[in-house]
Amino acid sequence: MDKRWSRIAVGSCALGMLVLCACSDTPKSAESDAKADAAAAAAGPAVPVPGKTAYWEMYKSAFNWSKDCTPIKLEAKEIPGIKNDNGKAALWEATFASDSQHQARVFTYAIVAHPPDIYKGVTIGGPIPWSGPNREAMPFQMSQVGVDSDDAFKTAQGDAGKWLKDHPGKEPAVTLQVSAKYQIPTWFIVWGDSKLGYRALINGMNGAAITSK
Repeated sequence: MDKRWSRIAVGSCALGMLVLCACSDTPKSAESDAKADAAAAAAGPAVPVPGKTAYWEMYKSAFNWSKDCTPIKLEAKEIPGIKNDNGKAALWEATFASDSQHQARVFTYAIVAHPPDIYKGVTIGGPIPWSGPNREAMPFQMSQVGVDSDDAFKTAQGDAGKWLKDHPGKEPAVTLQVSAKYQIPTWFIVWGDSKLGYRALINGMNGAAITSK
């Protein structure tokens, strides 16, 4: 009898310890969640980022896809409800090509999610056939790009000052790619369209204005 009751007592004690552990975990989890929420609130709302910041986030995934990936284009996009500002964007899209894979892929980086199509962080698109460089798609090395999108924008905005004054409210398109004419990574800052617009080309290596009109 003593042994039987001893076994029961041990079992009851073990059960009690499990209950206590389970109960003690709940406040810790709640406390962790509260700290995470507080940290997010302290960080404030998500803000647009320069092109190179977004690029390096996408590059990590692109490199995992193919070790010989090279960028072809980096382009600012928009997320509804968040205004792109001074060469910074809430959503960036990068196209990478791989000679070994004979493929290209489009990657996106978003500072926030906007269901159902936009996910926060990096998203990887499906493969696209790639047969090598051509006039419209020329790979470059980001290590050559010493000027980020926000600094390129400042230069372009200065050049476009008079035009912007005469055409207020025009939102710019910002793209980094190799200019077939100049053969260097170039920031294309474009307001309006080809018929009624202003286009500034900024040298991605040193930030100098190449041409504008």
